[in-house]
Amino acid sequence: MSRREDILAALVTALDTALTARVRRNEVLPEKAPAEGLVILRDGDPGEPDVTLNPRTEFYAHRVEIEAYMPRDSVGGGEAALDALLGAIGAALKVDPALGGLAENLIPSAPETGALAIEGAAPILTARLVVTVEYLVSDPLAD
Repeated sequence: MSRREDILAALVTALDTALTARVRRNEVLPEKAPAEGLVILRDGDPGEPDVTLNPRTEFYAHRVEIEAYMPRDSVGGGEAALDALLGAIGAALKVDPALGGLAENLIPSAPETGALAIEGAAPILTARLVVTVEYLVSDPLAD
C-alpha cells in the first residue's frame, strides 16, 4: 500500500480504537445517527507537495476531513454529547501524532458545527474538522 493509504487506514484504526462512536471511512451522509454517535473520515486532499531533490522527497500537508454526527436528544439538546465526542476525537489524535512513524505530525483544526435536517427524521447535530497530516514520501503513488 502507499504511504497515503497506510496513513488513512491508521487514522481510522486510531479513531475506532479510542471512540465509542461508530467510525467509518468515506460513507454517504447518514439519515440517522446512532445514539453513541457516528464519525466519518473523508480521505481529503493531499494538495501540492513541497519537493526537495537529492534524494527526491515530497512533503505533503494532506488535509483529511473528520465529520462527527450526534442525534438530538428527546428535549432538543445533544450539544454536550457532540462536544464530548469532539473531545474524544482530539484525545485520540494526540495519542500518537506520528501514527507509528507513518507521519510527521497531525494538526487538527477547530470544528465547524451545525445541524442537519432530514425529512421525516429527527435532526442530527454535526461537526466537521480538518486534520492536516504532514508526511514525507519519495514516490506519491507507491511509497
